[in-house]
Amino acid sequence: MKSLLLSLLLWWRALVPAASQTPVPLGIWADDSGDSHIELYRCGEQLCGRLVWLRTPTDANGKPRLDEHHPDQTKRSQPLHNMTVLQNLRYNAENDRWEDGSLYDPDNGRTYSCYLAAAGKDRLEVKGYIGFSLFGRAHYWQRVK
Repeated sequence: MKSLLLSLLLWWRALVPAASQTPVPLGIWADDSGDSHIELYRCGEQLCGRLVWLRTPTDANGKPRLDEHHPDQTKRSQPLHNMTVLQNLRYNAENDRWEDGSLYDPDNGRTYSCYLAAAGKDRLEVKGYIGFSLFGRAHYWQRVK
């Protein structure tokens, strides 16, 4: 029985091309400012990210920092901790990157188009932009060990 299961597994692996093995940068990443850590996780077939650590987690009154710049005033009372800031990133094998997603910046309340691409073993290029990626700004995140 074991050999039959092993044979089936090997047969299946031969049918699935190596290119379909989507590289997923799951885990916790430190932004290049050192002010926050973002956990990248799967959300269905897509990639999402949430704030899991803030250098300054509380305001001057000792209360959790809130999303005070959100354009929707009803959401300004939401805490920043565990807030989803990356959404809907899909892997594009042709470009070898996660793209067509959105990046929310709680520092200014703006949402940008974005992509993520490997920039080394434990380094990600994160680019937020409006319109065309040529006009965006790249940041480099390091994996938190």
